[in-house]
Amino acid sequence: MRTITIEPVTRLEGHGRIEIFLNEQGSVDRAFFEVPELRGFEKFVVGRPAEDMPQITSRICGVCPTAHHLAATKALDALYRVTPPPAARKIRELVYHTFIVEDHALHFYFLGGPDFVVGPKAPAAARNLLGVIAKVGQETAMKVIAIRRKLRELMAAVAGKAIHPVFGIPGGVAKPITRELAMRFRETADEALEFGRFTLDVFEKVVLADPDYVALIQSDIFTHQTYYMGMVDDRNRPSFCDGVLRVVSPSGHEWARFPGERYQDFIEEHSEPWSYMKFCHLKALGWRGLIDGEDSGIYSVAPLARLNAADGMATPLAQEAYLQFFGTLRGKPVHHTLANHWARLIEMLFAAERMKELANDDEITDPRIRVLPTEEPREGVGVVEAPRGTLFHHYRTDAHGIITFANLVVATQNNAGRIAMSIEKAALGLVTAASVDDGILNMVEMALRAYDPCLGCATHSLPGGMPLIVSLRGSDGGILSVLRRDSDGRIIRQ
Repeated sequence: MRTITIEPVTRLEGHGRIEIFLNEQGSVDRAFFEVPELRGFEKFVVGRPAEDMPQITSRICGVCPTAHHLAATKALDALYRVTPPPAARKIRELVYHTFIVEDHALHFYFLGGPDFVVGPKAPAAARNLLGVIAKVGQETAMKVIAIRRKLRELMAAVAGKAIHPVFGIPGGVAKPITRELAMRFRETADEALEFGRFTLDVFEKVVLADPDYVALIQSDIFTHQTYYMGMVDDRNRPSFCDGVLRVVSPSGHEWARFPGERYQDFIEEHSEPWSYMKFCHLKALGWRGLIDGEDSGIYSVAPLARLNAADGMATPLAQEAYLQFFGTLRGKPVHHTLANHWARLIEMLFAAERMKELANDDEITDPRIRVLPTEEPREGVGVVEAPRGTLFHHYRTDAHGIITFANLVVATQNNAGRIAMSIEKAALGLVTAASVDDGILNMVEMALRAYDPCLGCATHSLPGGMPLIVSLRGSDGGILSVLRRDSDGRIIRQ
């Protein structure tokens, strides 16, 4: 049996590889997305003070630290049973929407966008930011660099650092926003809003105007019928920071609605021997393998899922874009994986609009920014919508606030089942022994990039052990013996 290996997969966070197995006829038999790294954050935070969690967990990933920081901070609110004052909640939300705009811009222009703007089969050396600049012009590149710099400077001004924020504390935030800083946010929010509209215009002119791209988005190769989950407000509109989780079925009806602290009643984690990434599925439906349909427990998160789980957007320009999205792709829910890129830009516009609303809210400069915790800590769950999808932080402590248990269910784990299905379906539809080249293999990777996965965040293993293979070789290079440790801790000599 011939094997094609894509290693490493590119333009994403973390390390992974794709193994494609061809049968004797030269067509694809199976394809696997393997995540060979293991980072045990859930284990080594045990024994640490709970107040350290927003700083420790923000080190999991350098691309989405603000998501981990806010989820951890919200978990501490729940742990100490304290409600932040209105100004603190709005400051958190303002920083978070600023982060969403910056992060979604990063993915479109640097990571996922090159596949569309430059072309999926363009030379590998051109499928990057430089290729995008060559296609859309240097002026666009300067816009991207300028707005991301301004957004990160604002995050640093409030959160201490852009990459590892330190502003979230149980019951509130570390410092208030001055009127001068609020004015800077207002000015930059206007620029971010214009940038969001500009980027959607780029997408419309480059992608939607090309019938081949539209056909690729809607092709069966990049389509799956799964469930979708996202956090919504009381009117079923996407909410990144607060709300309830809503799950819709492949046919679009509401399947479940629950507060984040009840996630374990609805979501279950499963592990496979070929990946350190856990696979989440809907608990009531059980683990039935990597299959589509109403009977499958596989669900998706991320921008496309959030739009599918919602009944509309909370801001006017994003609502217009939302209606165009579903009108163009003909129906709801949209099951086309590559439509994540378009959905991501609609969310970027929404985040910029919401950023502007918050920056112009006078309450944002209220000096009452914290309620001191007085309750004995017990257990807390914090949930946010990370750029890549729903993120859960769940902690338990002893009476002194020392962590005794931590569970992190990150967006890429929620997406793990659908990601694996997407990669295999793309490989089955595109790869044969007679037709495989760099462009074809990049199109297989496109099935992965659409989810904007973060493998550094997602690499945990149940029940926490690390499978390991040790080969002992002689001086001639031959294998003398092999020791294997399975995830259950058993040592086997082969």
